Amino acid sequence: MSLEVETVVGDRGLDVALEVADGETLALLGPNGAGKSSVLAVLAGLLRPDSGRVVLDGRELTGPGTMVPPHDRQVALLAQEPLLFPHLDVRANVGFGPRSRGAGRRTARDTAERWLAEVDVADLADRRPGQLSGGQAQRVAVARALAADPRLLLLDEPMAALDVGVLPALRQTLRRVLADRTVVLVTHDVLDALLLADRVVVLEDGRIAESGPTADVLERPHSAFAARIAGLNLVAGRWRDGAVVGQDGVAVTGLPAGPVPASGEAAVAVFRPGAVAVFRAAPGGSPRNSLPVVVTELEPRGDQVRVRAGHLAADITVRSAADLDLAPGTPAVFSVKASEVTVYRT
Repeated sequence: MSLEVETVVGDRGLDVALEVADGETLALLGPNGAGKSSVLAVLAGLLRPDSGRVVLDGRELTGPGTMVPPHDRQVALLAQEPLLFPHLDVRANVGFGPRSRGAGRRTARDTAERWLAEVDVADLADRRPGQLSGGQAQRVAVARALAADPRLLLLDEPMAALDVGVLPALRQTLRRVLADRTVVLVTHDVLDALLLADRVVVLEDGRIAESGPTADVLERPHSAFAARIAGLNLVAGRWRDGAVVGQDGVAVTGLPAGPVPASGEAAVAVFRPGAVAVFRAAPGGSPRNSLPVVVTELEPRGDQVRVRAGHLAADITVRSAADLDLAPGTPAVFSVKASEVTVYRT
């Protein structure tokens, strides 16, 4: 493994152990406050954990009696804001890393120009940061991070502050330049994870809730957060009498994917918002799961409305939402056929 991490930070409730292979991009997902940025701070040497160790390419960076300073870790951190040096032009900004490691002016200049070309902003080399758009500045920041030739690149929501229009091109740039690098990426965006990450770790309350190949986690989520960013509903509980029974006692029947869970075994029921019908009272008729809920939010989506009720969601037509007279605080029933629900063992 290129990177091995075990870290405990008591006052932040963080207790995480993970590994990243050489050349692999790992995405850290999770709600606000889950501990994602704290993990990056430990890796970058900006936060000393209470216990644990960080080992990169066999070199201990953090451990008992060891705390390698940030500038000597061969780790680069790229955050939401580019943080370019305002008094230097773009070429000098990107050449700063090589120069700080002892490279001559000519070598640093050549390195800067190579990476500026790699991220498609070679024509901006003579500009100052104040003359750049947000997307241009972030591309320059990517070039500056890579020009330092880090063994580990940390990306902390690098596209969160950018306009939607510039995201597709920047994602494709990152996908190309990160392909053979060891990267830890923090993001809330499912597209970032799908396009950039080989593997995903989901953090909840400072612990790892699930991990695995990106497509597997997002197609078969076992945690509420992963289900939400994948656009799916998830009910977690125990398998009893042919249903997943949550802590609130609500039972959801469905079709097991793989072996049927043993009685009492932890399991999750997953289903699409589009498979959910919404009623003001429980319907009769064909076998359905009926989940009593209270509407928390109505989100217009073109000719549909996403009805949220806590961690669950349903997609219905605008006409249906009007006919049901839905509003935040309205009691309702989410109904979904058992054939639309997939059950996974956890």
